Amino acid sequence: MRITICESSFDLSVQAARFIAELVKTNPTATLCLASGHTPLGAFERLVEMADAGLVDFSRCHFIGLDEWVGIPSSAEGSCRYFLDNYFFKKLNIPEAQLHFFDGMATDPEAECRKMDDVIIYLGGLDLMLVGIGLNGHIALNEPGTPWNLHSHVGDLDEMTVTVGQKYFSGKTQLTKGITLGLQYLREAKLPLLMASGEAKAPVIRQALEGEVTELFPASIFQTLEQGVVMLDKAAAGRLGA
Repeated sequence: MRITICESSFDLSVQAARFIAELVKTNPTATLCLASGHTPLGAFERLVEMADAGLVDFSRCHFIGLDEWVGIPSSAEGSCRYFLDNYFFKKLNIPEAQLHFFDGMATDPEAECRKMDDVIIYLGGLDLMLVGIGLNGHIALNEPGTPWNLHSHVGDLDEMTVTVGQKYFSGKTQLTKGITLGLQYLREAKLPLLMASGEAKAPVIRQALEGEVTELFPASIFQTLEQGVVMLDKAAAGRLGA
């Protein structure tokens, strides 16, 4: 595991964007799994700027959705697909055939999982898996206690995840289950990348990177990932080594 500490959230966005861009320059047909949410938003904005300037080309990449809320359509403002569509894919004119997301409205979520696993196998695995970290240590919608050896799967949402998840919607939304890439994909990804920013994430980052390695705190899996990269701003890294 390699840890990079950046001066600010802006610097974190710049450095993460450069990191992703270098990967794509090396492998123009890379398969990229990108998290939605506020933390990577600045990096996506920088990447769009770089693409517009001709510094990186995503036109041959395939993109994998990290997770979705079960029962929420992709057109809903709080969905992973909605976020990435509006802040990344549409700005880059990525063809629909290169976008692979879970359907939160599928009548058979387990079949959605198998379909996603088949797509990832067909594409040769994940070249990059970008994730954030929840206040309960979750990665994607792998909640505390989720086995680390799962690929795509459906699971019940932790109460904290349900509460925090409301910020992505304009009104109170019923959230009970998530469909997600499992942590086995982090183990198999060529580059697992964790981004975190802000003082609120400092305690969970310390527990993830310096605490007990346990399935009860999913983000602690990064301590086991030799190829893992963790990028933090100073605020998120503030309790490391304390």
